[in-house]
Amino acid sequence: MSAATTGPQSDKQENGPPPRLLDHLRSSASGLIAGASDVDPTTVATMAVIGATTVYGLSWLAILILPILAVIQAISSRIGVVTHEDLQYLVKRRFGRVSQLLLLGSILVVTVITIAADLEAGAAALGLLTHLSPRLFVIPLAVLILGLLFVGSYDEFQGVLRYVLLLLLAYVAAAVLAHPNWSMVVRHTVLPTFKLNKDYIAGALALLGTTLTSYVYVWQTIEEAEDKRPLAWLRLEEADAVTGIFFAVAVMWFILIATAATLGVHHQQIQTAQDAARALAPVAGKYAEYVFGIGLLGSALLALPVLLATAAYVVGAQFDWPRGLSEKPHRAPAFYAVTVGAMALGCAFAFTGFSPIRLLFLASIAGGIGTPIGLVLLLLVASERGLMGDHAVRGALRAAAWVIVLGVSLVSVVYLVQQVMGGG
Repeated sequence: MSAATTGPQSDKQENGPPPRLLDHLRSSASGLIAGASDVDPTTVATMAVIGATTVYGLSWLAILILPILAVIQAISSRIGVVTHEDLQYLVKRRFGRVSQLLLLGSILVVTVITIAADLEAGAAALGLLTHLSPRLFVIPLAVLILGLLFVGSYDEFQGVLRYVLLLLLAYVAAAVLAHPNWSMVVRHTVLPTFKLNKDYIAGALALLGTTLTSYVYVWQTIEEAEDKRPLAWLRLEEADAVTGIFFAVAVMWFILIATAATLGVHHQQIQTAQDAARALAPVAGKYAEYVFGIGLLGSALLALPVLLATAAYVVGAQFDWPRGLSEKPHRAPAFYAVTVGAMALGCAFAFTGFSPIRLLFLASIAGGIGTPIGLVLLLLVASERGLMGDHAVRGALRAAAWVIVLGVSLVSVVYLVQQVMGGG
């Protein structure tokens, strides 16, 4: 990307004709993709584990994720639309290579762990569907994903996967048919309660980590930068980013409630994909494993290419390589080489012996610990008038974003202290 395109767009672009809503809806909905990709296997596993360990205790936080994500995704969209550049490039331009390297490290560590977790989850899903060893599917699944990226077929495949994710709505029916104590559900959802024990702290950090993980908002800036929308589209792009979140948050909440009502109230822990699938028994009966397996596989196939592309994109930004899924492999060989390398590392992690559910939950924990670095840099860029001009983030939006950063940071610190001190 050329530095000449960086910075606020011209008045001509800003004052151009506003987009028609129909044209906008027919365009590539990057916000919907980013929002839907938030319901990846790490999110499914995290919500299931939280429901099994804290029952309804963190249901309020699952709902609070909606405004939290709305704030962060709206800011990310604004950065991409206004500057036509991604976050990694803007951090280097404004704060130098050291800050860019810090952002790169925080993204890569979490992203590679999440790639491994989602890859193992996809393999576990295929194991549920075929009753074969999940390890048989790790390499073939990795090759399939890389093939889609290299031949440029992911956009078409992505459209199908969005419909596959609708299977996750089975959790809505499961939550109802499990007959939870609805008065207790409402009380915990509306009136926040919190305990400083390991289950609550780890659950809160994992929930924040799986939803606010750096690849989500970094990918949002990448998508908007590549689309190069005129400034007349800014409000619609921000709204688009927020709209995609409603689906993610609703599904997350119902996964928690369904799992709490079927497993948590009976003090049954989740160790395997089969355990997690039991939450769908009220609606799917003996077919619960198949419904869960298809939904889990679809979410893995949707999330993995985004994870791989994000890893390659931020590395490419560090070294000014040609980058982007819009580029052909022969024009951006280093970019595609990083996707292969990231997938290879993910495969290696997937064979370490961690259970899929455990690895998915740990990936969310890692996301929670690492994401404050990216969020701070995101807000500093969004507030910089030299980059954003009159569209720099100000007032209530910026204040809300800083409160989010402080909250995630505090939970991370408490979690790390508990791990060191060994407290309950």
